[in-house]
Amino acid sequence: MIEPEGLAAWLRLTLIPGIGGESQRKLLAAFGLPEAIFAAGRLAARSVIGDRADLLFDHDCSELLERSLAWTGQPGQTIITLGDADYPPALLETADPPALLYVRGNVALLRERGLAIVGSRNATPQGRQTAENFARTLAGKGYCIISGLALGIDAAAHRGALAANGPTVAVIGTGADRLYPAGNLELAQAIVEHGAVVSEFPLGTPPLAANFPRRNRIISGLARGVLVVEAAPQSGSLITARLAAEQGRDVFAIPGSIHSPVARGCHLLIKQGAKLIETADDILEEFSGLAAPAAEYRKDPGPADEPPIVVALGHDPCTLDELAERTAMKADQLLGELLTLELSGRVASLPGNRYQRLA
Repeated sequence: MIEPEGLAAWLRLTLIPGIGGESQRKLLAAFGLPEAIFAAGRLAARSVIGDRADLLFDHDCSELLERSLAWTGQPGQTIITLGDADYPPALLETADPPALLYVRGNVALLRERGLAIVGSRNATPQGRQTAENFARTLAGKGYCIISGLALGIDAAAHRGALAANGPTVAVIGTGADRLYPAGNLELAQAIVEHGAVVSEFPLGTPPLAANFPRRNRIISGLARGVLVVEAAPQSGSLITARLAAEQGRDVFAIPGSIHSPVARGCHLLIKQGAKLIETADDILEEFSGLAAPAAEYRKDPGPADEPPIVVALGHDPCTLDELAERTAMKADQLLGELLTLELSGRVASLPGNRYQRLA
């Protein structure tokens, strides 16, 4: 790892507001290591990035710098720089690699090329289950599952990887000392213990909306491919997919119901050339050319083994009235059986008095 003096110079370069990634890279290209930038002085830096160079020499970031150095002194907390041997080689292939990465957990996981699984925060129960099942299967095969720790699909993907005792990396849009959202705090702690949480943002950075699209390039950049499980046409998940395509990564999408708003983004990606994915076999085949036995992933019982109500539900959410019409059952009888199926994990209730079958 880099010596504290060298790390302090990297921190000083990156902690100054107004000196973004592009300016940092120009300075590093011109002078080499950060120590050389500051040794060259104000006028030399101005010749590279103009008047913004004054910020390098006038802004006092000493308090945050000291706090950041102290943060790295705690077990399992590391800052890696573009100059470190531990820096993820996959990110070096991208157009905008962050100069610093704050990591909690296993730094070595950032060097493993895995699969990013992303999707809607407002995911359906079926979508969350699909993401978790895919993550569990692929993590069980040794692939690192990368996502963004958001509610919905992201959280389900991390949980699936942890359930398989497999590797998972969460890329967050806050400082590494601020785990967000609060509803995923327990999950984040589990990822820190068994995987890695990574951020490019300085310690203390709050959950600003502009940070999350920016962190998406790291999610896709670390991965061999990106799987989108449920997404609206205008969503952060589609930003991640676009970035993945620009970075030369594979883009995969799971199709859904034509009536589902969170399936439209996936359908749009498929129209644009994303690979349609139905089973984990499809991804394993793309990654290795060797698909695992289909039976390993297709454990759903056939229609003959399913209760009539589950068969009548089909694979799209439907209302109680629609289900009553399909089954010719009375509402009170239907509600009783639906409750039993919900408690057994076969059916999920959705807003608007709707129900959805689960795998």
